[in-house]
Parts: sequence; C-alpha cells; structure tokens
Amino acid sequence: MSTDEPATTTPSWQWPETTWRRHVDAVRAGRPLRPERWPDGARAAVALSFDSDHETIPLRDGQTSPGLLAQGEYGARVGAPRVLELLARFGVPATFFMPAVSALLHPEEARAYTRDGHEIAVHGWIHERNTLLTAEDEKELVRRALETLTEITGERPTGIRTPSWDFSDSTLRTILDLGFAYDSSLMADDEPYEILAEGRPTGLVEIPVDWIRDDAPYFTMDRYGAVRPHSRPRDVLEIWRDEFDAAYRSGGVFQLTLHPHVIGHRSRLTVLRELLDHISAHPGVWYATHADLARTVRTAPAAHETPEHTP
Repeated sequence: MSTDEPATTTPSWQWPETTWRRHVDAVRAGRPLRPERWPDGARAAVALSFDSDHETIPLRDGQTSPGLLAQGEYGARVGAPRVLELLARFGVPATFFMPAVSALLHPEEARAYTRDGHEIAVHGWIHERNTLLTAEDEKELVRRALETLTEITGERPTGIRTPSWDFSDSTLRTILDLGFAYDSSLMADDEPYEILAEGRPTGLVEIPVDWIRDDAPYFTMDRYGAVRPHSRPRDVLEIWRDEFDAAYRSGGVFQLTLHPHVIGHRSRLTVLRELLDHISAHPGVWYATHADLARTVRTAPAAHETPEHTP
C-alpha cells in the first residue's frame, strides 16, 4: 500500500487529499449540453420516464411473499395500461426503464412500449444493488439485461438507468464498455451534461434525475418499517408543476421519473393527467424520449450562456 493510500478502515477525516480527490474525480459532471435551440424552435423539453420495476423490488431482496409480489403485479396489470392510455391521449412519447426480469415476466408489456412509439431502456437485471456486486457480476447482469430487452422487443436499447440510481466503482466502465449512448442515474445538474471519468470526457450523455422529480419518495411505504410518507397527490403536483415552470422559463429540460405500480393508482394518475394538462397549455414544448433528448444535446450546438439554475 502506498503511503498516501489509507486502509479502508481509516476514517475519512484522516484521508490525505489525494484520496478524497480521487473519489470525487472518478465520475464528474463535464460540459453542459443544453442546446442553443430545441427542435422545431421549442421553448423547453419534457422527458417523461417510467421505471417498470413491478415484482423485481421484493425479488431482488429474496422476498417472495405473495402480498409484496402483488404490489408489484399491480404495476403490470393495472398501472402500465393506464399509463399507456394516458400517454396516447396526450400524444406524448416516454421512456420505460425496465429490469430484464420484469420484461421476462411481462413480455407483451415490453413489446407494447415500443409498439406504441415509446422507448425501452435498461434498468438492470432484477433491480439488483450494483454497489454490492463485483465488477464482473455487474457487467454480466447489465449485458444480459441488454440482450434480453433486445430479444423481447426487437429493438436494442441505447440508454440505461441503474437500479436505485446507484453507481459502483465499476458502473461507468460497464456502461461505456457496453456502448450505451446515455445514462440517466446521476444528479449533478438540472440539465443534460457530458460525464467525465477522472477528469477526461467520455462522450456519454447524462440526463440527470432527482428524488424531487420521482413519485416513489412521496407515495411508497414499508408496512413494517418507518417509510410511510404518503403525501397528498396534489401537494406533489404543485412541486412538479413548479419544477416544469422553472425549466420552461429557463428554456431547459423537465425530466420526471415515475413508476407504474406507484403513479398508476387512480388518485395519483389524476395528478399526472393534470400535470400534462398544465404542460400542454404552454406553447413550444418538445416532448422527447430520453434517447431523442440525448441524441439532440449530443449533436446540437450548445448554449453559450451559463445555464440558469434559479427559477
């Protein structure tokens, strides 16, 4: 062991500067990728996404209770059809990040996404916790997931969202090695950016997420634990509406992450419908899949001004 590399048991406050800088610089936000103008002269971009986790959340942890599995089954049986119907009503494309096991359990659902003009993208094998895996196991699971979605839908995904938005020390290398065009798991900006690896540009587009723009923190609960938020749906609508309004004023991106087994319930789907009503009332909105967004920001001239980070 080198003199500037502390043992793993060394508390972080005793790390030398070289150590904490190495960790910080491993995966970093690079150049902003918000373009000078959006397609067709649009004022702002809206990228809706749905993580079709379904039964994989309990299965990941080895939990096979029919009650827990039924909560996930709701997403496939009820939530996803309702979501697809709503998107069709508004004529809005979306991206569905689907674990391979979900696609194997519900292949017709996976095919319905692409058939209806939406994008399907990788979301792990069984919603595994990649920070607990070896680099070899992580890469193998992502590779199998990519091949499974391609075989089921006939379309090769170009994007990935890591399960639970986790990044291990090897996640970025896995994504690059398998040839993905974009990732949507990190939170370093409101707008798309290029990912840096140890200070070097990778060419990989990041479409950032955030827990603020995710339905799960507001609505999920653990019957036997302390996780019992259950916010009022219209309180959440106000947050998401404010997020969109700020993105619209700055000419940026409004990205939203939802789950069919969460947002698909009746009172919550009403909120999504009202949000789409609100967005659609604004002229010059470009609805894009994450793949469309990544392709646009990668090829279009970037905006020269500093990105607006305040409402």
